Amino acid sequence: MAQPKDFTVAVIGGGIAGLTTAIALHQRNIPVTVYERTSKFGEIGAGVSFTPNAIRAMQGCHPGIAEAFNKVCTRNGWESKREVWFDYVDGVESETRFTITNNLGQNGVHRAHFLDELVKLLPPERAVFGKCLQEIVDKEGEKVMMKFADGTVAYADAVIGCDGIKSKVRQFVVGAGHPSVKPSYAHKYAYRAMVPMDKAIEALGEEKALNACMHMGQGSHVLTFPVEHGQRLNIVAFHTTEEDWEDYERTTKQSAREDAFRDFAGFGTDIQNLLKLTDETLNVWAIFDLGDHPVPTFTRGRVAISGDAAHATSPHHGAGAGFCIEDAFFLAELLQDPAVIHPADLAAVLQVFDQHRRERGQWLVQSSRWIGDCYEWQAKGIERDLKKIEQEINHRNRIIADFDIEGSVAVARRDLQSTLGGSKL
Repeated sequence: MAQPKDFTVAVIGGGIAGLTTAIALHQRNIPVTVYERTSKFGEIGAGVSFTPNAIRAMQGCHPGIAEAFNKVCTRNGWESKREVWFDYVDGVESETRFTITNNLGQNGVHRAHFLDELVKLLPPERAVFGKCLQEIVDKEGEKVMMKFADGTVAYADAVIGCDGIKSKVRQFVVGAGHPSVKPSYAHKYAYRAMVPMDKAIEALGEEKALNACMHMGQGSHVLTFPVEHGQRLNIVAFHTTEEDWEDYERTTKQSAREDAFRDFAGFGTDIQNLLKLTDETLNVWAIFDLGDHPVPTFTRGRVAISGDAAHATSPHHGAGAGFCIEDAFFLAELLQDPAVIHPADLAAVLQVFDQHRRERGQWLVQSSRWIGDCYEWQAKGIERDLKKIEQEINHRNRIIADFDIEGSVAVARRDLQSTLGGSKL
């Protein structure tokens, strides 16, 4: 380990973003404490996947993070499809039209299982539970103060908000009245279900059941991929609506299977057969993001936001969690830089983080919305042109996956060194 730094960092939130950030900082001997509102680490949601850029970021944060991913991930069932991201299926005719590949292929992990492995990489004393952040006070010459709902306070030299799409830290950074405080409903919702793999094979055939597929259709799309090492098939069925979501505070609700049959009535036999395997009551997830009102800055003084708190995205690129880990790597590398010595240097660190991460993070939010519309044949100028859809996916996936994170970090560190060197002249 490097020599310990003469400052402390608080991470608000203990999901994937918060834990990877804390692990990366601890790995670099930077004093860090995670403050989590619940009684233990845990993740909501089901499957999540990662693109090649995310794996490189994992390795940069801490080799154990990539090892944790490899331990719990499920890849496509056929060896011949190990580099397939998705087979893209015309959901109306139930026919595969094209295939998107990368050097990693599809790799579904259960969020909770991944988090369980990450927890092992952070010493227990680095986390404090039952801490629901209420207020931040950042006064020059003093440590940043965090006030929690239980009446306690804590102090750190810098605070990083990894507290998700409804981030309290974001409210401090942008101001309570800014429109980006409240996430936007993307006018899509998703039915989620898992079914036994043997039943899925009966419904879809072996090829489509054992390997990741994206079933496209007008105003809706369904993604399917194997999870739990091939024991079950994960189903996420998206539908676009003009109606508003009825309860902003609750982004999930229960719905009847008959509602799903109604929303996907135009789809062919594959999806109809799959829906018959689901429970009569299904969970429905509203899709919220920060697309309507992007965050104007990721930092204010010695406080910054990262991950979903900064650039919460819809899931259509399968890259949101990976961008959270990119953020973690950037922050850890900047804070570790030899030019960063004293607490007074931390505001400059966070400003450089904002300068180098905001454009890419916000690009993902908008691109994910666009690509979701492509899957549903309603992107303007593309509609049902499958060749154009394939081109759009490949172009945007390259921007995500081929990102030179090491090179980008090197440029950011040079900018930071220039800033700190100039300030100390």
